[in-house]
Formats: sequence, structure tokens, C-alpha cells
Amino acid sequence: MKTTDVKICQVEIGFIPVILRIPLKFGAETIISGTCARVKMSVENKLGNTACGYGETPLSVGWAWPSQSLGFLYRENRMIAYCQKLVSQWQKCDLSGHAMEIGYDFNEQILPKVDTDIPHLVQLICNSAFDLALHDAYGKVNDISSYSSYNSKYMNHDLEYYLEDNRFAGRYPENYLLGKPLLKLPVWHLVGGKDLLTEEELTGNEPQDGYPVILTDWIRRDGLKCLKIKLAGTDSQWDYQRILDVGKIAIEYKVNYLSADFNCLVKSPQYVNDILDLLMIEAPEIYGKILYVEQPFPYDLEANRIDVHSVSSRKPLFMDESAHDWRFVKLGYELGWTGVALKVCKTQTGALLSAAWAKEHGMALMVQDLTNPMLAMIPHVQLASRVGTIMGIECNAPQFYPAASEIQERNHPYLYRRRNGVVDLSTLGDKGLGYKEEDLQ
Repeated sequence: MKTTDVKICQVEIGFIPVILRIPLKFGAETIISGTCARVKMSVENKLGNTACGYGETPLSVGWAWPSQSLGFLYRENRMIAYCQKLVSQWQKCDLSGHAMEIGYDFNEQILPKVDTDIPHLVQLICNSAFDLALHDAYGKVNDISSYSSYNSKYMNHDLEYYLEDNRFAGRYPENYLLGKPLLKLPVWHLVGGKDLLTEEELTGNEPQDGYPVILTDWIRRDGLKCLKIKLAGTDSQWDYQRILDVGKIAIEYKVNYLSADFNCLVKSPQYVNDILDLLMIEAPEIYGKILYVEQPFPYDLEANRIDVHSVSSRKPLFMDESAHDWRFVKLGYELGWTGVALKVCKTQTGALLSAAWAKEHGMALMVQDLTNPMLAMIPHVQLASRVGTIMGIECNAPQFYPAASEIQERNHPYLYRRRNGVVDLSTLGDKGLGYKEEDLQ
């Protein structure tokens, strides 16, 4: 036990509706609105000091809970109700220690028992706002950055305790983080399945709100060098042509990197291999710009144990929806996945453990967006600045609901608006997860 250990005193939650300025296509579903959950958690350390921490996450229904039979509002209301159940669970839990220890024990012991009738990924997203608030509060009550605490000085257990492997004995999350955080990160722009690419596609019905509508205007305005292409995963001709169309723009506008996101709908590696091989033959320059391929196959990895070595022999292959925690990362590694797309929406605790396991086993890392606006943007970029990614970070909230983050953008103008192809973290605070008091209005 350490004097820096904390216990939970009070937990509150609120819900913030957001409206997308343009539709966002997730696999087979198109999203036009959503809800963000914001948690406030107060803690007390062994010295009697108290502090409040904050965590926020979008309740991304289309991403976490794809369904052709259950309506969007039904699923969203279930997620909101689950968050409300978690308030009481966190409030009454008697866990104490470092934020990693409390977060891990809650994930392992309490979370699975709260509601077994919803997907595990939904449980993680809802719980992530609480877990983030805990890590933020832990740093603040001990007057340090949360990232300064992931070591033996503050933690009571090393990584062997969590990862069940003696190769992690005497090692802590800090051993797998950069020695100095990066203050500028190359930023990835999401090219959604409904997004317009050029002026020829304009219909006159687009939003007139001062923000770009077509891809070429986004590239010019934000100096973009990295484009993530959302694909159908069920129509190989459409997917191939979409990569070609975006790739030609990338060549013309000197974009350096592309990634291909198939959104969990592909059933066979041959589907992806055929597209990649055809690109290599017919469009080698575009093929060369593809830095990695993201989550083509169903996210339930245990039920869909597909050997993917043939895909990852062509391009780095990153787990996203499948990477629920380090155990799933381990299974993916055995099946041939070569990289992990981390998200703080699966909890800060889980992201750090997955990052450590992956890096120890030579897997590459990315930090991917969940269209994180407002407070949710800050821990998202903080993770990427410290974990060491294959190339920067994805930040697409400025595309789909920039107005939601107007308060935070005033405080961090070079973070919430992408400039010269990067986001800039230099205005963030140095306590907890880096929110400033004025960000919480």
C-alpha cells in the first residue's frame, strides 16, 4: 500500500447529445447523431487529499453494437441505461489502490456481472468514461500527470500480475511508453463511405456551415498527409474503386499514406488479398501508399478464428474492434495479426495493458478515433503521444461535429483544428490526463 493509493468517493454522469453535420457510415449502418457520456469521479488518497477527475466517451452505437434487427435508438438507450447502472456499481465498490489496479479489478470482477445481455465491446465503451475519470482523478489528487504514475513508485503490482506472464516481471506500463511525449502528431483524416471526394459530386444539399465538404478541400485546408478509407467489406468492386478514387487524389495532392478499413464485414482473407494484389499490379503507387489494413474480419475473434497470415504478409494488419483486451490481442497475434489499433474507449487501463503486451511481442501500434469530441479528444491524443504509433493518430471529430468542441477548441486551437497535417498537444495541462479547468465548462 502507498500513500498515493486512492478510494472512490463520489460518481456522477451526464449525457451530451451531438448531431453530425454529415452522415458517417459504419459498416452497414449510417449515423447522423449520437450521445457522449461524461463522468465526474472524486477520489481520496491515503493522505486525505481529494480531487475530481473526468472521463468522456461517445456511445458509438454503430461501431460497438452493429445489428440489422435492433433499432439504433433501442441500442443507444440500452447503452445509456448501462452507463447509469455503472454509476451505482462504481459508487459502491470498495476497491482501492492505483488507478490501474482499481480499473483492472473493476473490469475483471464487476463489469461482467452488471448486464450480460449486451456485447462486451458495449460494456467496455460505457465503462471507459468511468475508468478515464479514475485515472484523471488519481493524477490530480497526487499532483502529477497520470502518465507519471505508471511505474513502481506509484503502482503496487508489476505487469506480470495483470498479463499472467513472468516475462513482464519487474516491468510496468512506463517501460513501454516513450520517454518524452510527442507534442505534435501526424493526423489521419477519415474518408467515410458517404463522404464526397470532389466538386463533381456536390448536389447543392450539403451543409453551409463554413467547414469543408469534399475531400480535396479538407486536404487543402488542413494540410492532410494521411487518409483512412472506410470500405464496404461486402462489395469488392466498390471497395477497389474507392481505394483507386481516393488514391488518385492522394497522388495529386501529395498525401503520403493511406489505410484501408473494412469494418469487420469481410468473411475470407481472399477478399482482401484479391484487392491488394490487383492494386499492386494495376496501381502500384497507390498500393505503396497503403501503410496498413484495419480490421477486415468479424470482431468476435473467438467465434471467428480466421488465419490471417496471408493478409499480413502483404500489408501490416491491425486489430481494432477485435482487440477488446490483451487476451484478444494475444489470440490475434497467434492468428497472424501484426498490429493493434488502441482506443481509450476500451478503458485507459485496458489500452495500456494491450500496448504493453503488443510491444513486448513486436506488434505495431496505432491509436484510432471513435469520433472523439470535447473532453474525449484529450486522453485519446495523450495515449498516442506516449505509446509510439506506426504513424500519428486518427482524429475525425473535427470533420463530423466540430461545433460540439467549440469550448475546448478555444483553449486548444491547434488540437481541435488540424493544421499542416498535424495536431498539437502543447496547450494541454500537466496534471491528471491533461484537461484544464476551462475545458470542463
